Amino acid sequence: MVDQKGGLGPLYLAGFTTAFGAHGVAAALGTETENLGLAFATLGLILATYDIAEVILKPVFGTLSDRVGVKPVIVGGLLVFAAASLLGVFAASPLLLALARLAQGAAAAGFSPASSSAVARLVGPFLAGRYFGKYGSWKGLGYAGGPLLGAALITWAGLPALFLVLAGLSLVASLWTAISMPSVPVLPKHCSTLADIVKQSTAPAFLGPVLLLAVATAVLGVAVGFIPLLAARLGADPIIGMGAVSILAVISALVQPLTGRIHDSAPQRVNTLISAGAALLLAAVALLAVVPSLPVILLGAAAIGLGVGLITPLGFARLAATTPPERMGRTMGSAELGREVGDAGGPILVGLVAGAATLPLGLGALAVACAVAAAGGAIMMRSPASSADHPKGTE
Repeated sequence: MVDQKGGLGPLYLAGFTTAFGAHGVAAALGTETENLGLAFATLGLILATYDIAEVILKPVFGTLSDRVGVKPVIVGGLLVFAAASLLGVFAASPLLLALARLAQGAAAAGFSPASSSAVARLVGPFLAGRYFGKYGSWKGLGYAGGPLLGAALITWAGLPALFLVLAGLSLVASLWTAISMPSVPVLPKHCSTLADIVKQSTAPAFLGPVLLLAVATAVLGVAVGFIPLLAARLGADPIIGMGAVSILAVISALVQPLTGRIHDSAPQRVNTLISAGAALLLAAVALLAVVPSLPVILLGAAAIGLGVGLITPLGFARLAATTPPERMGRTMGSAELGREVGDAGGPILVGLVAGAATLPLGLGALAVACAVAAAGGAIMMRSPASSADHPKGTE
């Protein structure tokens, strides 16, 4: 462990930037579909390029950060993200927009898992919860608040303004990281065979937290996209739906640092709290499916914010506490992959079922799928092999 907790500020900004870039631009493109002259199929392909790049490349860049160091990967990824965002500013065709989103996704696949690895390495396993709580808080604001900020920017000055702000944010984060973040030494690594990698990736200590993190992002992605739609179908003013998303974002941001401190001071309570977070998410989705109404939308948004705020820092802190430092990057990259699967899979599942049947049935399908995943994750978290009551020592 590098015994320095300064220099984490740029990592928080990097986390916010990747989350803002993912959800802010996606929501903006959806609202600007007609103005841009995009067919629904074209819009779907443009939106998918970001997630496809992240799903493929996050484990790759996570492993690379173990080999060359997290700092160069973070700085390089942020600079590429800035360049890709500038391409988006001047994108005058669907092809250029798709290229800009592909490049943004590839860059985020680099600096996002490296940033998570850097947080874990800089603070060590005994304080992982506290600092992952802060990191997750900023990232959660980007995920849930991105559509609101994106909508404000495109209303003010159009889609190029959103890309320009993202370019500026990532450039500031890259310079700040280069100047302020301490260098994290590359640790000697043992040669891993394919069998070793498969064993590590299927171990309860890894799969348990990742399944629960995927459940949290699946519900969050659906909430950001479908709560405003559900509110509109109930005849509410659009500000009600967006306000519910804001409630979700604020609660998640406030809860995560507090939850992280509990992980560090009372690790024996982690399994109970993370299961409670999953229960809140499932209850909120079930209520939205069965009794959709404006009070339920607001209550559900609050419950989702609380559930995400419980699961996210606890999941990442558990991974940090049970992973050897020399392969922290690979673990965080693979964990981020699991979150991306949830983030993309949740809305896709709801959209497909809602398109074939009704939105309540789509939400019901999400609740069932998440219940199965959460149960599996909770069982693995409680297995002796995944215990983090005694975190691994530092190296």
